[in-house]
Amino acid sequence: MTAFGEIEYTGLRELRGPLAVVGPVSGVGWDEFVRLTLGSGERRHGLVLEVDRDLAVVQVLEGTAGMELTGSRVAFAGSPLRVPVGPGWLGRTCNGRGEPIDGGPPVFGASTAPVAGAPINPVRRDPPAEPVLTGVGAVDVLTTLVRGQKLPVFSAAGLPHLELAVQMAAQATSGGEPFSVVFAGMGLTHADAAFVREALAERAEAGELVLLLNTADDPVIERILTPRIALTVAEDLAFGGGRHVLVIMTDMTAYAEALREVSAARGEVPARRAYPGYLYSDLASLYERCGRISGRPGSVTVVPVLTMPAGDITHPVPDLTGYITEGQIVLSREVHARGVYPPVDPLSSLSRLMRKGAGPGRTRADHLDVAAQLLAALARARQVRELADLIGESSLGATEHRYLELDAAFARRFLDQRPDENRPLAAALDLAWDLLLGLPRGELSMLPADLLDARGAA
Repeated sequence: MTAFGEIEYTGLRELRGPLAVVGPVSGVGWDEFVRLTLGSGERRHGLVLEVDRDLAVVQVLEGTAGMELTGSRVAFAGSPLRVPVGPGWLGRTCNGRGEPIDGGPPVFGASTAPVAGAPINPVRRDPPAEPVLTGVGAVDVLTTLVRGQKLPVFSAAGLPHLELAVQMAAQATSGGEPFSVVFAGMGLTHADAAFVREALAERAEAGELVLLLNTADDPVIERILTPRIALTVAEDLAFGGGRHVLVIMTDMTAYAEALREVSAARGEVPARRAYPGYLYSDLASLYERCGRISGRPGSVTVVPVLTMPAGDITHPVPDLTGYITEGQIVLSREVHARGVYPPVDPLSSLSRLMRKGAGPGRTRADHLDVAAQLLAALARARQVRELADLIGESSLGATEHRYLELDAAFARRFLDQRPDENRPLAAALDLAWDLLLGLPRGELSMLPADLLDARGAA
């Protein structure tokens, strides 16, 4: 627990949204942890956002509703917010502030760590390597996730991004080594929060999951804190406990909107679409906490999930996220409308570090070649589809018709799987081979001849 100083201030000057202005104060620093005691005896907590001469602006984690300017006392800890860390988090379900909501005792640890954290020093980084398999065929074959990578999911309202995030959290593994998942939900409805808890109950009971759930009616400040606590817990499990940790954060758009609300309450000059000008650096301070550290076991892999307002990929949140991260998995309304789950758009999706974690000695020797050939075939099928729309399918040649058949079979046989289906990588690659062997051998120029001979390509 953070120790608070003996001096308590009663000079509450102003309440502005989730913010409280305290003054006059002295010796107070930015990002200090704060305890507020209301006249009723209720205790709330906050963080110092800004100090201007003798005034401190405090963001109140539980919100300022019910607070009054008179009768409240404020104490400053003299240090940033810290949380206990260690394996005690595994199997626990907490709210966005890290307080248990599973009926258990508070989470204890042998030590504490600052929630703010810090990006890994580039000099001490090891490059990402080895795959994290999710059991989702489209992800594992075409956009392989790699230990230490940050790979976002770009979605839109109405698409099953939460179902995909939960499926990845429930099924992910990493080569039989100690593995854990930290799931941070932000701005969830109560129905969605209940769905997440139920779907991940088995992993939680196995002691492999940390669940942080911030619901839409929770204070907006809590939403800003949730991913930071999640990453702080993950860093200790990885670099202190030698585990490979997958952190899934959904929905980062809800996080960014909370950041915008606090920025507006502070009276800051808005930037693009009223988001604060520091949105890029703020997102980077989260995403860059993943990776591998030289000389230490364990890794932190981050999958941020975000919804693109109106499906606009140039919106500031996905746009800035794309600059920081190493690829993206894009969900498609068109694929979803065809009743396919997960509705991944393979030609818009990319894992820039896939070659670091897939191929001989890591997944399967033919993995990279098959993935490249399948993407090339899908790109060609899209061109054929556009041509067919112009001149009619009856005017296409036999090879073009084979490409159209591959495109339809890709969605129906390869892409589509149940939300609770854990598809092995070998089975997914064999499905990809079945699709490719429907094309003439002369069209499979990206596959080595010995592989084609072994598969009996005609």
